Amino acid sequence: MIKKKEWKRGHENRVMCKLASLLQNEKDDLKTQIDKLWREVNALKEMQALQTVCLRGTKAHKKCYLVSESTKHFHEANEDCITKGGTLAIPRNNDETNTLRDYAKKSMPRVSEFWLGINDLINEGKFVDVNGMVLQYFNWDRAQPNGGKRENCVFFSQSSQGKWVDEVCRTAKRYICEFLIP
Repeated sequence: MIKKKEWKRGHENRVMCKLASLLQNEKDDLKTQIDKLWREVNALKEMQALQTVCLRGTKAHKKCYLVSESTKHFHEANEDCITKGGTLAIPRNNDETNTLRDYAKKSMPRVSEFWLGINDLINEGKFVDVNGMVLQYFNWDRAQPNGGKRENCVFFSQSSQGKWVDEVCRTAKRYICEFLIP
C-alpha cells in the first residue's frame, strides 16, 4: 500500500513538473511574440516620423532634408538633428549639394548660411562627417578652408552657390537635418 502511495505521489510530481515546463515554454513563446510586436510597432513609429519629416521638408537621393526653424551653434544643431532621428546634412556629391542649395533657397530665401555635418575637430585639416567618416567629396569656396585651428565646422553659403566655408563652431546659424530613407 505504501508503494502505491509513493508511486502516486511521484507520478503527480512528474505531471506537475511537466505542466510547469509547458507553461514556462508558453510564457517564453508569448514573451518572444510580444517583443517582436514591440519591434514592429517601433519600426512603424519611426517610419511615420520619417514620413512626417519628408512631408515638412524635401525628399531626394534616398534622403529627406528638413531646414531648422531657428539658429544654433554647430554642436547644438547636430544634437537637434540626432534627437529628430537624423544628422546634420552631409552632401556627398554635386547633385546633393544642388538639392540642399535649392531647398534652402526655397525654404529660407533670406538666409544664406547653413551648417553642414562636416568638421575637422579631431584632426586639423582632415575634414570628416559627424559620424567620423572620411569625406570623398568636397565643395570648398575659393581660399577655403582658411580658419586653421580656430574654424573647425563647415557651413554652405547660398551667396557662393552652395560652396563650403569653415567657421568657428560656436557661431549660431540655421542648419539642415538629413534623414536616410530605408
